[in-house]
Amino acid sequence: MTTNATASATKPRFGWKNIQDLAVRHAMVVVMLVVVCFFLYKSARFGTADNMVTILIAAAPFALIALGQTLVILTGGIDLSVGSVIAASAMAAAFTAKANPENLWLPMLVAVVVGLLAGSINGFVVSRMNVPPFIATLGMLTLASGFAYVIGGGAPINGLPASFGTIANTEVLGVKIPVILMFLAIIGLAVIMKRTSYGMRVYAVGGNRMAAEIAGVKSKNILFSAYAISGLLAGISGLVLASRVISGAPNLGQGYELDAIAAVVIGGASLMGGRGSIWGTAIGLLLIQTLNNGLDLLLVPSYWQNVIKGILIVAAVAIDIWASKRKTS
Repeated sequence: MTTNATASATKPRFGWKNIQDLAVRHAMVVVMLVVVCFFLYKSARFGTADNMVTILIAAAPFALIALGQTLVILTGGIDLSVGSVIAASAMAAAFTAKANPENLWLPMLVAVVVGLLAGSINGFVVSRMNVPPFIATLGMLTLASGFAYVIGGGAPINGLPASFGTIANTEVLGVKIPVILMFLAIIGLAVIMKRTSYGMRVYAVGGNRMAAEIAGVKSKNILFSAYAISGLLAGISGLVLASRVISGAPNLGQGYELDAIAAVVIGGASLMGGRGSIWGTAIGLLLIQTLNNGLDLLLVPSYWQNVIKGILIVAAVAIDIWASKRKTS
């Protein structure tokens, strides 16, 4: 009798309270499922395999810059320049591809170097010169945007060799290279941030920089690396976007930084630094891309799309903040 009573007392109960706690802990996943269910109900095309592939391909270049933005935001900073760095990298790669049509590796290398250089300058100005990240990256935004227009003389670069398009349009085992890059970047950075001392140092610098320095963390190196990685990923994103359409445009990537920041914040990261995750950013990114795709399928005008996305983003962030407060109370 006693044994049965003890077993009954220790047996886990799965009632409404448990469901509520589970929903609160994974609020963003719940929002994501609600959005998906709505579009599945409203559009017969939304749930098709082809459309899922379209969402992933569209998400890939955003994912790269959102992941870089996650590192920067975890340190307590922000990178406003990624959209312009995309444009500069894409234009530099397109210019190089047109001048050297026989060498595919050269434009790839140029795009990566341009992105890494821009990110390193951001990192140097922020970490060594103590310029606020908002100001430093705003300056790079203007600089990189101007550089993109200078490369093309104010015009897009067209007439690129067809081989340039193979970078983003080639499939490996039925999966396009940008999607593979996206998953590799998500998994790689998730492991680095969760399992390595570098990841812990990034969180430490963002949480309390002074305490991290007292503990022996070289915060300037961590800040520099975060901005350098963000620039590098923006450069790769620019290469992918230019290769996809086999041309370079000086306004490519315009406004992308806002979606990237939104994805990071929706994913649960704090703009004050020290809190967030790569997986959270991935969910936030998929939520934004799903919204874009679903609203396009429903033929919602672009101005109403911005209104709807804004409301849902604010609602999602509010839910996350409420869930965090509920968890700590």
